[in-house]
Amino acid sequence: MRILLVEDDAMIGAAVRQGLAHKGYAVDWVQDASEAELALRVEPYELVLLDLGLPDRSGLEVLANLRRGGSEVAVVVLTARDSVADRIAGLDTGADDYLVKPFDLEELCARIRAVQRRKKGRAEPLLVHGGLMLNPASHECSWQGAPVFLSTKEFTLLQALMERPGAVLSRAQLEERLYGWGHELESNAVDVHIYNLRKKLGIELIKTLRGVGYLLGNPT
Repeated sequence: MRILLVEDDAMIGAAVRQGLAHKGYAVDWVQDASEAELALRVEPYELVLLDLGLPDRSGLEVLANLRRGGSEVAVVVLTARDSVADRIAGLDTGADDYLVKPFDLEELCARIRAVQRRKKGRAEPLLVHGGLMLNPASHECSWQGAPVFLSTKEFTLLQALMERPGAVLSRAQLEERLYGWGHELESNAVDVHIYNLRKKLGIELIKTLRGVGYLLGNPT
C-alpha cells in the first residue's frame, strides 16, 4: 500500500515512516498542508495519515478540500486533539478513522488494515485465492495448507495482486506499492520478486501479460 504521511513533528514522522516501512508499506512523508496537497495531486495514494496541527494550515482544511474535490482516498487522522468535539469534526469532515497521539504502531497498522478492508468492501481479514491464503495482520502465507515464507517485498506484491483478483496490475502500479520516495529502484525489481514468488508458489499462479502487467491465475 502506498501511504502519504502528513506530520510536521520530525521525531514522530521519522518513527512512523520507519515503522510502517518495516511492515511492508511504501510511505511518503511531508510536513505541511501545501506539500500534502501537491503530493495528492501527483501521486495515486491509497491512504493518508493526516495530522491536524500543521504549521501552515489545519489538517481539517486539507481533508475538507480533498472531499470537496471528490477524492475517495482513505484518511486516518493522527492527532493530539483528543476531545469528543475534535473527533466528531474529523469524522464529519470525511476522515475514515481517528487515532489520538501517542499511539501504538500495531494499533495504527490494525486500523490501516480495517480501513483498507472497508474501502474494498471486504469484511474478512484474510485474503484467499483458491489454495493460497494471506494474512495481512500476521504477515503469514500458506499455499495448499503449507506455510510459505515470504520477504516483506514479496508479501506486499502478492497482497496487491490478491486484493484485485482477476485484475491486471502494471509494473508501475506494483512499483508504487513497493517503494516510496527516496528509494533506489532497480529496473528489474518487480521481475525479481515475481520470479521468487513463482519459485515458492508455482509458476502458474502469477500470469504475465506481456507488455501489460501481471495477474493471479485461476485458483487451484
